[in-house]
Order: sequence, then C-alpha cells, then structure tokens
Amino acid sequence: MATGCGSTKTVTRTVTVPAKSTSDLGPPAVQTQFGYIKSMKRKGAGYVLRFDPALLLSGITANTAAAEDGAVAPGEPVPNDNYRLNEGHRLLTYLLPATARVSVITQHGQGSLGETKIPVDELARIVNGGKHRKLFEPLATGVWLRVHIDTVLTLDQQYQP
Repeated sequence: MATGCGSTKTVTRTVTVPAKSTSDLGPPAVQTQFGYIKSMKRKGAGYVLRFDPALLLSGITANTAAAEDGAVAPGEPVPNDNYRLNEGHRLLTYLLPATARVSVITQHGQGSLGETKIPVDELARIVNGGKHRKLFEPLATGVWLRVHIDTVLTLDQQYQP
C-alpha cells in the first residue's frame, strides 16, 4: 500500500465584483418633508421656494418631545395627537416648477378636508400677497413637500384640527 504526502498550497485571489445597483446607496432621491413656506420668488418658468423644515410628530414620539419641551406635563398626551417640532428655522432652497402639483384646503374642495388643486402661480399669490381663492385655514398650518433632490414634485397643505 502506498501513501503519499502531498503539499498544500494556499492561493489568495482578489476578485472585484461590480455592484448590481448603486440606487440603495446614499439618501433617497425622492423625499417627503413637512415644514413651512417662507418665500417664493419667480425664476424663469417656475419659482425658488425657501422652506423651513420641521417635524410633525405623533404618538409617544410627540408626547415625549412635547413633555421635554414643556408643552405638556409629563405623561400627558399632546392635543390632537400631534406635535410640531421646529428647532432650527434654517431655510432650505428648492426649485418649484410651474408644473408641480399643489393642493390647499378650501371650503369647497374635494374629500372630507376640502382638498383643492391650484396652479403654482396661485400659490405664489397666497405666499406673496395677491388675489387668490379663500383658504379654509392659512398656510401657516404647514405643508408637505415631495421633492426629487432639489425640485418640488408636489406640495400639499397640512390640515390642523
């Protein structure tokens, strides 16, 4: 019977495999943000929007933040189960094209909250002063922006109970 002693040779090989997609890296290109419109200025066919982002919190997150801020007593719920947290007031700049979808709340709009679609030019008149339809409540209630990187896709007024 013959047996052999062989030698083992270890080879390390580095292989670079290209990523299948980089779409999962970094922040999402489309984001939804809550906050307040501070100004709109005409630029070409659209506008430059200055926006004060904030957080619209609900549930235990809202109750805890409000208690920590002294807005409610510890253990007490916030009114209407939401709390607006706006600490920084740093304005962000977005492009608002004339083609963006805008909805505000009016007495005669659609659905239970009176959603009314308006053109971007009318939103500019609301923000800057000018003739526009009567809102159910002022834009100071806040708005939701859906943005693609730096460009507003949609803007919806937030109802404040």
